[in-house]
Amino acid sequence: MGQSSFVILYHRTPFDEAKDAQGNQVWVDQKSPNGIIPTLRNLFRSRNDGTWIAWRHVDHPEEMDVERLEMTNPSPFALCRIPLADEQISSFYHITSKECFWPILHTFPTHFNVNNANWGIFEEVNKRFADAACNEAAEGATVWVHDYNLWLAPGYIRQQRPDLKIAFFHHTPFPGNDVFAILPWREQILESLLCCDVVGFHIPRYTENFARAASTLVGAKRGPKISVDQKFISVGTALSEGTVTSHLDHNGRRIQLLSSPVGTSPDVIQELSWSASVESYGEMIVQDTKKGRKLILSASRVDYTKGNEELLLAFERLLERREDLHGEVVLMLACVAAASGMKIYEETQRSIEEMAGRINGRFSQVDWIPVRFSTRRIPYEEMVAWFCHADVCWITPLRDGLNLVAKEYAAARRHRGGVLVLSEFTGASVVLEGAVLTNPYSNRRMDEAIEAALAMPEHEQRQRMETMSAAVEAYTVQDWAEEQLAGFPEVATIG
Repeated sequence: MGQSSFVILYHRTPFDEAKDAQGNQVWVDQKSPNGIIPTLRNLFRSRNDGTWIAWRHVDHPEEMDVERLEMTNPSPFALCRIPLADEQISSFYHITSKECFWPILHTFPTHFNVNNANWGIFEEVNKRFADAACNEAAEGATVWVHDYNLWLAPGYIRQQRPDLKIAFFHHTPFPGNDVFAILPWREQILESLLCCDVVGFHIPRYTENFARAASTLVGAKRGPKISVDQKFISVGTALSEGTVTSHLDHNGRRIQLLSSPVGTSPDVIQELSWSASVESYGEMIVQDTKKGRKLILSASRVDYTKGNEELLLAFERLLERREDLHGEVVLMLACVAAASGMKIYEETQRSIEEMAGRINGRFSQVDWIPVRFSTRRIPYEEMVAWFCHADVCWITPLRDGLNLVAKEYAAARRHRGGVLVLSEFTGASVVLEGAVLTNPYSNRRMDEAIEAALAMPEHEQRQRMETMSAAVEAYTVQDWAEEQLAGFPEVATIG
């Protein structure tokens, strides 16, 4: 039995590994604007006995033990890295997680492909995470497991260590029961999650979907429904829920259900927005792209769930209808390329590139290229500069667990105008009142939304943005972590 009172399981490491000039291993902050990792790291600030469990890539894992490193930032904690070979990473992550689970979680059953999945490898990797957690955890410790690729870890942990308190958070949507039931391992997944003390989701809809799956597929008893928290829009949008199941009872245990959308770090974003590096990026954006035009920004990943093709087609229709906008508006599509070797993402990227090329071919003028397209990973300071200069932020995934970009835009636009056009099928749509909501499956709705955004008067922009930035500031990423861990009072404070 280990010494850690608090253990996090997340496949990503708290820092990125790099080499210094002498070839020594150094740890650097992630370039990604993902605000979750610094927040999870900060949970270790107020204790000296925490552990973070992730994976690392090795050639011969059978010859390697779990690597245990002593970290010093933000205060002493241990980083345990489980050795996985190419085949294990590919099977567990790229195939089972991305080809089987991802399409089901996002309600794209036609993309579901079970034929290449090696369930044994998925079980084995989850078991290794669970074993590492059990080795590290002190008596009665809290273990916080993150995301669907570790679905089976809580069940394995509970078998070995009934003394531990286990929380789980889903960073993705949780689908309706008829779609979730497509997974051939549905009972094993649910039984594992029902070994937790707390299971968390971004919004009440996903919590309800899980409660329904657990009660109908494995017979969990649902507790009473309670009114949703006031931070959620409870009626009128695609993902609204007025009431939500408070807990489930199963096998003599009570599982608390929590709906808490991951927040951003608005203070960090606002501080950055006035920094010298953001200012210099901003000057380049104004000179190279904006040049007095209206700037529309869309930022996402190359993924069929993100709706990039539907967005480009809507922009093309806008330019067909509105000749007066030629030379007056520019779309910046920042679309980070997916990991190589995944055919479906490569096809999606090719399709996006072809569309952007076609639109530019049709409409470009000597001094105006309507679509700027980038698949590189944009540094966070530069991203904040784009937020600061974008008149419209156009975020219309076909399905998205939450969407932090929408929240970050609202944070960056405090006391400024700007319009957020947001898909109703993002978790963020039920927490950002003031966004122009749209349905990316409907051409007419997409066309109306972008027209409304471009025509919106300044006073209405400011009014709506004030509501959204207040919501973002009232519920930060720290609030999210504290709410998720509030069931365990001794770990609910973040240093």
